[in-house]
Amino acid sequence: MADAPSGPVPELFSREFAADPYPAYAWLREHAPVHRARLPSGVEAWLVTRHADARQALADQRLSKNPERHSQAAHTKGRVGIPGERSANLMTHLLNIDPPDHTRLRRLVAKAFTPRRVAEFAPRVQSLTDGLIDGFAERGSADLIEEFAFPLPIYAICELLGVPPEDQDDFRGWAGMMLHTSGRRGGVGRAVKRMREYLAELIHRKRGEPGDDLISGLIRASDHGEQLTEEEAAAMAFILLFAGFETTVNLIGNGALSLLRHPAQRAVFQGAAEAGDEERLTASVEELLRYDGPVELATWRFATEPLTLGGRAIGRGEPVLVVLAAADRDPARFAEPDRLDLARTDNQHLGYGHGIHYCLGAPLARLEARTALATLLRRLPDLRAAAEPEELRWRGGLIMRGLRSLPVEFAPERPDRR
Repeated sequence: MADAPSGPVPELFSREFAADPYPAYAWLREHAPVHRARLPSGVEAWLVTRHADARQALADQRLSKNPERHSQAAHTKGRVGIPGERSANLMTHLLNIDPPDHTRLRRLVAKAFTPRRVAEFAPRVQSLTDGLIDGFAERGSADLIEEFAFPLPIYAICELLGVPPEDQDDFRGWAGMMLHTSGRRGGVGRAVKRMREYLAELIHRKRGEPGDDLISGLIRASDHGEQLTEEEAAAMAFILLFAGFETTVNLIGNGALSLLRHPAQRAVFQGAAEAGDEERLTASVEELLRYDGPVELATWRFATEPLTLGGRAIGRGEPVLVVLAAADRDPARFAEPDRLDLARTDNQHLGYGHGIHYCLGAPLARLEARTALATLLRRLPDLRAAAEPEELRWRGGLIMRGLRSLPVEFAPERPDRR
């Protein structure tokens, strides 16, 4: 059995750590690859940082997603999941359940994310992307998070769910509360409650007027004996919105920053965008996912029995957090892992997970990121950061990794060049 680290562990979860967690993760990979840490919430959890251990943990069915499996579940309610989801009766979603319920619900929702359905949605993603760029292209400056990376996935997922256009700005407001108040759990909780109330009303409305959208599909499945309750339908719609927008906000924002910080790689990406080289753009998005992905830690898991992981003994009921950001910079798996290389071919990263809980919306997120970044650099070819690296602020929070804002400047686009 491996011993605990003998040297001083780097400070985790500070502002400095949020700006660049990778040196601390490198230390953990080398000295304490499975490390018990006290989180900002006060909960203690095991952090898994090596790629091989991470891949094993993500697929290990002895690690449950159900928070009730936590050995201290009665004392940690509200501290191991999304703030407000319990009080809003939104717990029965894919991030909190195990087979067979997970298998049943995932099968119902997966129909909305087939390659064919995602491909059919591509023109709409392009239209949304161009519309957002139109809003600031003539100005010569913008905040790429607030004006671009944030609204694009919100409007996209709203359309997939079937949220009417007149209600989508409400969703944008609630999502903004969840995104921008991640360190103040009360604000997130209020947004979740409002979203739950709206979803209950929308599900009721869709029963009378179904459409060709995901919520209507969930209702039809329920009405045809698939045993999907209204509570499950609301929880599924909620988690698709919550997981589907913030991961994509971060993928676009982190990806844009990575390209701006690496001029040679940005030139490769920009050349592919100009040439319409979808294969190169697709591979580039995979490298951006690996290099500085949107999900820093995979969501909570709890040991259903005593087990050994990376040489450490994990007790029954203890929480385990797989650090995707650390695993995807593991030199045992990736050559020169701290170098952004858009030509990387052997790139089996864990940016969207692994196993039965692999991110269902990953194909849509990839499409949105590829479209957003390629269109941005094609239309605004001299795009440049308008803030020094030390001026950028990263959002607090345990699971996601993303910027609060990303100020940029560029030569204003002439209307006749659109």
